[in-house]
Amino acid sequence: QVQLVESGGGSVQPGGSLRLSCAASGNIFRIAAMAWYRQGAGKQRELVARITSGGSTNYADSVKGRFTISRDNAKNTVYLQMNSLKPEDTAVYYCFIWGTNYWGQGTQVTVSS
Repeated sequence: QVQLVESGGGSVQPGGSLRLSCAASGNIFRIAAMAWYRQGAGKQRELVARITSGGSTNYADSVKGRFTISRDNAKNTVYLQMNSLKPEDTAVYYCFIWGTNYWGQGTQVTVSS
């Protein structure tokens, strides 16, 4: 059974940085594309960033140049480095194994002064 465990969320002032981590169990990680989604209060869940097994990445326009997705296949972990955070980045962030129904439990990110 596959499990995804996120960590690294928290509260930060505008302009600050956070790094999210998502550790995956199971053998699927190394061959799977991984993604980070987020869902703000009263909003639909949206794709933030995606990374293939080979390391190719793509980002939502709203985070390009500020967020970086990466992965460490040896550790079965995907990361989301978030810089220059804005209040509109406030949301619960989820990691996801592309093409499956496997989601993490979510980690709250709050950007506020």
